[in-house]
Amino acid sequence: MDLSSLQPSPSKGLVNLVVEIPAGSRNKYEYFADAGIMALDRVLHSSVRYPFDYGFIPNTLAEDGAPLDAMVIMQEPTFAGCLIKARPIGVLDMHDSGAYDGKLLCIPIADPRQLEITSIKQISPSQLEDVAEFFRTYKSLEGRVVEIEGWKDFEAVQPLLESCIKAKEDN
Repeated sequence: MDLSSLQPSPSKGLVNLVVEIPAGSRNKYEYFADAGIMALDRVLHSSVRYPFDYGFIPNTLAEDGAPLDAMVIMQEPTFAGCLIKARPIGVLDMHDSGAYDGKLLCIPIADPRQLEITSIKQISPSQLEDVAEFFRTYKSLEGRVVEIEGWKDFEAVQPLLESCIKAKEDN
C-alpha cells in the first residue's frame, strides 16, 4: 500500500483519510510506511475503545512528527487500511507530552445520512466529550501528559491542514 501519490486534499473542503483503527477497537494499528502495510502497534491496556474510526491524512506532517491525525464518524466501523474521502468539520485541540497533536473530526461523503453535517456544532456535546475523555484516559494510563484545550469548529481545519501539507512538502 504505497500512499505517496495520494493527495491529502483531493479538493477544497475534502480530505483523503486512511483508517488505522476501526471504531470500537482496543487494538492500535499504525501504518508502517517502510513495508506499506498496517501493523499492530499495541493493545490498549484499559477498557476504553476508539470512539470513531481513527487514522491519518496521508502526505501531511503534523507538529508531532507524524501525519495529521483524523477521526471519521461512521455508522459502522470500517477496517484498517480503508480509504475514506471525508469532509472535516472540526479539530480536537490537544497537546500530548508537550507537543501539539490536533485531530480532525470528519464526516464521510459516501454517507448520504450525514451530508447535511457541516459544523462541529451539529455533533452532540456529550459525544464530543466522550472523544476527549477517551484520549485523556488512554494516554494517561500510558503515563503521558495530555492537555485537551477543546474543540474548534470547521474554520480551524483549513489552516491546520495547509500547514501540515506544507510541512510534508518542505521535509
